[in-house]
Amino acid sequence: MGKNHTSTRRGKSLLAAFREQCAREDAPCWLCPRPIDYDAPSDDYRNDDRFQRDHFYPVSTHPHLEEDWDNFRPSHAKCNRDRSNKPPRPAIGNRSQAWV
Repeated sequence: MGKNHTSTRRGKSLLAAFREQCAREDAPCWLCPRPIDYDAPSDDYRNDDRFQRDHFYPVSTHPHLEEDWDNFRPSHAKCNRDRSNKPPRPAIGNRSQAWV
């Protein structure tokens, strides 16, 4: 976790529940809409496609929303890292086909 995140029992529980829900729904990355590798362990740092929970409103600017479920978004580790605490880039539009 980044320096702005706290590690509480409630936060860990929310993260686990959110990941489970996203994996069950096979939710794509909200930043690039490609599939997320939900089978990858969270500590597989070489896998940029692994799941990470992102926050729509960054914790660095909205710390009071850190454990707000409505602020959570599924993302790739790389997309989350690249975005950092900047605003998300607008999507170009809906994909016409699932490219793999």
